[in-house]
Amino acid sequence: MDQDFFDEGALVAVMTTQPLDRTLDYKAPEGGCFVGAFVEVPLGPRKVLGVVWGVGKGDFDLSKIRSVVRVLDVAPMREEMRLFLEKAAAYTLTSMPAMLRLATRAPGLGDPLSMRKVYRPGDTLPERMTDARKRVLAVFEEYGGLSFTLRELAEMAGTSSSVVKGMVKLGAVAEVATPRDTPFQRLDPEWGSKELTEDQTLAAEHLRQRAKTGDYGTTLLRGVTGSGKTEVYLEAVAECLRQGRQALVLLPEIALTAEFLSRVQARFGAKPAEWHSGVTMTERRRTWKMVGQGGAQMVIGARSALFLPYQDLGLIIVDEEHDTSYKQEDGVLYNARDMAVLRASICGSQVVLASATPSLESWANAEAGKYDKIELTSRYGAAVMPRMGTIDMRAEALPSSRWVSEELKKRVERRLELGEQSLLFINRRGYAPITMCRACGHQIGCDQCDSRMVEHRFQKRLICHQCGESKPIPTQCPSCEAEDRMAPIGPGVERLAEEAMALFPQARVAVLSSDRFGSARALKAEIEAIAAGGCDIIVGTQLVAKGHNFPLLTLVGVIDADLGLHGSDLRASERTFQLMRQVSGRAGRSETPGEAVMQTYQPEHPVIRAILAGDEEGFWKAEAAQREAAGMPPFGRLAGIVISGSDAHQVMELGMALARSDGAVRSVGGQVFGPAPAPIARVRGRHRVRLLVKAGKGVALQRAISEWVGQFQPKGDLRLAVDIDPQSFY
Repeated sequence: MDQDFFDEGALVAVMTTQPLDRTLDYKAPEGGCFVGAFVEVPLGPRKVLGVVWGVGKGDFDLSKIRSVVRVLDVAPMREEMRLFLEKAAAYTLTSMPAMLRLATRAPGLGDPLSMRKVYRPGDTLPERMTDARKRVLAVFEEYGGLSFTLRELAEMAGTSSSVVKGMVKLGAVAEVATPRDTPFQRLDPEWGSKELTEDQTLAAEHLRQRAKTGDYGTTLLRGVTGSGKTEVYLEAVAECLRQGRQALVLLPEIALTAEFLSRVQARFGAKPAEWHSGVTMTERRRTWKMVGQGGAQMVIGARSALFLPYQDLGLIIVDEEHDTSYKQEDGVLYNARDMAVLRASICGSQVVLASATPSLESWANAEAGKYDKIELTSRYGAAVMPRMGTIDMRAEALPSSRWVSEELKKRVERRLELGEQSLLFINRRGYAPITMCRACGHQIGCDQCDSRMVEHRFQKRLICHQCGESKPIPTQCPSCEAEDRMAPIGPGVERLAEEAMALFPQARVAVLSSDRFGSARALKAEIEAIAAGGCDIIVGTQLVAKGHNFPLLTLVGVIDADLGLHGSDLRASERTFQLMRQVSGRAGRSETPGEAVMQTYQPEHPVIRAILAGDEEGFWKAEAAQREAAGMPPFGRLAGIVISGSDAHQVMELGMALARSDGAVRSVGGQVFGPAPAPIARVRGRHRVRLLVKAGKGVALQRAISEWVGQFQPKGDLRLAVDIDPQSFY
């Protein structure tokens, strides 16, 4: 018998997606099954999804073992994928069923094939040939008679769906029913390659050669904003496609997807598969299935796209690799950047980490020679880096209700006169971060969390940014019951927009903030309108810092450059530096030179000075030296332990018990700090206590933590979560 095949009735171990800590034994179904087969199995009265993981243990009454219900008609899970899930589970200290749930997040995997209508060339030509009809037929001719959905065909022809329907009636277009889960259009690596600069050509050639090897390797692609990193790594994608392998591009924001898809289509002649929360359930299932069957050559996705069942993954691009949204902060706690490197090392893939401002971890790995490093030092074409400057707010006599300084106001007015765009940046959503009673000083907090509620005047609500709880803006103080004494304190993006409209009444003001748009399509439309000159002043949050290209934007004004420098966050300086550099990089991306100015009360702060000097290398070296001296990441290891529950006393009690029993951690030279209430001590009604584990870089930390926390079994509604390599400490 083939060791990977089990005959009917043979004992098989099945890993299910249910919260169990082991595989379960079943009998192979009629016709047998392979290792890696996706199956439906009985569990109590239910039928659940699982994967055949290997030979059954047989440590159970064999007469009670039930049979696999059926094998699903999808590509089996490859051995490298099972190994990736096991290693990711071991690294993050996550249960295997939870990892398997990440890998099966597609609806209706076991459903029978559904049908949809597609459109192909018909048998006749219409008697009257209009321009619109010519464009429809030209699409068929250009793509060699491929089939399209109605929407795809109409979009590509630049016409309405009624034109296509009319051609169906005339026999010029055929409408046929086909299975819905069909392969994606083939991408052509020779389709639309662009002329590259000398810098880009050298970088692209390096990545092409790495892609040809078929071996694992990681390259840090570091280039100033506007240097054309995307065009460079798309050449690596092209080489991957020539090798017949699949490529994955991870993006940090759904908002970037639409613009990126257009660039991919222009380069390869067709759209790739998508995987993110903005994709329909039907398309998610199609992508999942086609990735496993080899019917999708390229996937553009969010962090969870790493867990798709690739048939032959040859390249992973992590764009804006420094972005904090690559860290999953609930459920399975993992960093997609690190998991990309792990997955690539298992399946012999190349990884490209692209950023203008890389994470200190990636910078240190490149410095140590673990990663290759490619640098693009100049902007593409005629564009040059913006002039950088500060406005010392200590010298500005602003009223308490104003946030835009007189100096910044003059600079915006100058750009308005020239017909150019300005960006006013503040990294706070909503109208005001605090709503306070001027009679008694009471601040409106969330009923479910220990955090202040943020006023969103656009929605006429107070919203908690921790749990999403919302309530109407009160007119009466809930503490002292004083009427009409509630006041917004501090600026948010909406308040800044209100001020901009008052200061520049003739200007068209657009607000870019993630909570202002109900869909990715609405956000895409707004970004396209701004890029085409549809506004004069953009008021935005960090959403605008992530890869958008506004050709008319020549002035960036950062309202509160000091905001991220406060607090005790390990990465505060690093993140402020990255954000300021990314935001300032939005200016002057076309032929007109740009400028970026930061309003600050600390112009002498080392981070502000490093940004002004453009001395990125100096900043990283200084930051690295500080971290190394303190034994902090990436030169040491951290793990966070978060205990939560509805009873604050029980939560702290478990934390104290853990702290008293830390022998396993101390045995490997580690230290345990805490327990202490988390900075936000209550979220969604659950009290939270944190412990922090610090250890040397080469320590087997996961094994020690497993032994340590394994001594305790949280009771009742107590929950214990382990966060390896934490990125936030709230």
